Amino acid sequence: MDGFADEYPCSNYDLLSQIPVTTLANTNGTPEGSDIWGWTDTTSGKEYAIVAMTNSTAFVDITDPINPIFLGRLDSNAGNNYWRDVKVYNNHAFIVADNVGAHGMQVFDLTKLRGLTTEQVFTSDAIYNTDNLGSCHNIFINEETGIAYLVGCKNDLGSSIHSGGPIFVDLSDPKNPIKLNHYAAAGYSHDAQVVKYIGPDTTYTDKEIYVGSNETKITILDVTDKNNVILVAEIGYSQLGYTHQGWFTEDHRYFIVGDELDERDIGVNTRTLVFDFSDLDNPVLSSTYFGASSAIDHNGFVKGNRYFMANYRAGLRVLDLTNISDSTNSMTEVGYFDTYPENDNTAFNGAWGVYPFFASGNIIINDIEKGLFVVRKSGTLKLNENKMEHRFSIFPNPALNTTTISTNNNFQLQNIKIFSILGQKIFEKNNLSEIKYVLNTSQMKTGIYLIKINDQFIQKMIIQ
Repeated sequence: MDGFADEYPCSNYDLLSQIPVTTLANTNGTPEGSDIWGWTDTTSGKEYAIVAMTNSTAFVDITDPINPIFLGRLDSNAGNNYWRDVKVYNNHAFIVADNVGAHGMQVFDLTKLRGLTTEQVFTSDAIYNTDNLGSCHNIFINEETGIAYLVGCKNDLGSSIHSGGPIFVDLSDPKNPIKLNHYAAAGYSHDAQVVKYIGPDTTYTDKEIYVGSNETKITILDVTDKNNVILVAEIGYSQLGYTHQGWFTEDHRYFIVGDELDERDIGVNTRTLVFDFSDLDNPVLSSTYFGASSAIDHNGFVKGNRYFMANYRAGLRVLDLTNISDSTNSMTEVGYFDTYPENDNTAFNGAWGVYPFFASGNIIINDIEKGLFVVRKSGTLKLNENKMEHRFSIFPNPALNTTTISTNNNFQLQNIKIFSILGQKIFEKNNLSEIKYVLNTSQMKTGIYLIKINDQFIQKMIIQ
């Protein structure tokens, strides 16, 4: 709902459930949340959150976003630290971590999650450690080509490998990754995106284009031929703090960049830079977006005409890209879910990462201190809601002391479950076999609840 979901400020996005760090991580070191990614099972369509922690990687079935199931974790292959990153290709997760020693890249077969409903202890299916690979800051996988790009890497002794530039790894046999080459000439990449280019610059149509966020610049490479990488362009910008991460619009015309340190070091509000990549040889700054607070921007991703930003203490921010070509009003905030309700100050707390790509509309956020959040655009959690309107009714709604759940068309109530907006189950009644049930709501706090009927149908209930 708009306003608040329990303690969390929000607008146009609702909280469906939350799982704390204490469940997701093991107890080694200082358990906290890091990056996050998602996997959709290609056979069942079930959705899973892959939640990176300082000491492990957690796997959560979020197919029922109201009732997520923690399935277990894969512990770090070496030490613990703040940076752990994961991406998915061909039903496998590929996991790297930074400043953790001889970690390598963990490979985990995600099909092992199929059918699980209880917590397990998981182990890696393979470890990639060519070049004595120890720690990497990040990984990107071009799923169109099956090539992983490992960036910001060190060997098992902590010395930089290939100047921190990208290492190209063939994942066509997921449990047997093979190094193809590397590129060191452009220096350290903190993060990267690689696409099969379909943008307006026809010189590069169908080329594999790498865009690195390289600390002090954006670097564009043609990596189509891994043995003949071509430097296309490099671009900086004024008031540079730290070029951190970026993402293409879906038409590949614009590239949206976050600078992680400008808010802290320069004193600006959340600043997001939009670059016009119509001419890859000559990219230009198209516009600059400033947020409402001084919170630090972290990782951002594009889905359709929306940009989903993990904004640290300001939580998830959702920006409309409809006017992306406008030089002064390129992005407009249309919603948010703030996982750090204390304040929106300039500090490294709150939302680290977000994954907005599930077909269902479920969005997952990993918060450093509070763990996994599952949120969704308000009014989109249907779950057979239309069918429910014809089979069940709740009246009065809003309710004060009681409300009655009734059935239509000869259906029966078998079970009723009630959840808070935080996803906590507060009531359950089973084995009913009735057509009407009077629910006592007099002891329930004012707010919005979710009623789940017969384990299928969900409806909102308001307590006045």
